Amino acid sequence: MSDDDAFRDSFAPDHRWDDAGQWLGDCRRSLGFLTRLAVDRHTPLPPPALAGAMRAFPAAGLVVGLIVGGTLVLAAWLGAPASVSALIAVGAGLGLTGALHEDGLADVADGFGGGATRERKLEIMRDSRIGSYGVLALILAVALKAVVLAALAAQSVWLAFAVIVAAAAVSRAAPAGMMHWLAPARDDGLSADAGRPGRPTVIQAAALGVLISVVALWPVSLLMGLLVVPLSGLVGLLLVMSLAQAQIGGQTGDVAGASQVVSELAILVAAVMVLTP
Repeated sequence: MSDDDAFRDSFAPDHRWDDAGQWLGDCRRSLGFLTRLAVDRHTPLPPPALAGAMRAFPAAGLVVGLIVGGTLVLAAWLGAPASVSALIAVGAGLGLTGALHEDGLADVADGFGGGATRERKLEIMRDSRIGSYGVLALILAVALKAVVLAALAAQSVWLAFAVIVAAAAVSRAAPAGMMHWLAPARDDGLSADAGRPGRPTVIQAAALGVLISVVALWPVSLLMGLLVVPLSGLVGLLLVMSLAQAQIGGQTGDVAGASQVVSELAILVAAVMVLTP
């Protein structure tokens, strides 16, 4: 069997869309994996279960968005300026998720920026130390997020809250799409061990993300929640996918994490361009 045939046959079992109990379990697994909340963190998770549970990643994003957005609203209510409220909210998000996706972004920046060959890029990405490219990527990502949230909060903290929730949910569908469409770049590591999400898993993740986006942004703009947010998130995902394919010929767990960060930033930038004067 060729590598292409093996990749096509590598789908993890899809979870039933109409099984409420399975959905609940996937939500717990997603929260335990993507956040530091004490939910199923110590429960052994076989790889196919993680791939199938990725359909519920946007649900975990909803929880993250509600907490981060709520932090921004609370800080503003206590009298903090928009810029300070935004920075506090960004910090809350990093603490809540353990900077899981940002760590992937830093590793990808170091590998893609510092490696001359595919093998060297993968080696650098596996190194736990952070280099100059990683530091710069983190500074730019965090600064851009804080500036955008400050601009939205200056107009309305509730507008910023809605955008935060929508972006957090939709962007967390990106790793499922990344791992479905691109083959693993190495035979081991988190991405290879997690399995390959099937098409139904990706569709359910995307649908859940869009549903949350529509509900969150309904008071602001139906078009924003239904089209602008999902499409801008998709642009971010496709950007990382094309870069990863060109650089290392596939994806890793770090690349999947980076796709969430870039997708979220693309959504936030699109939102501030559309929703602010």
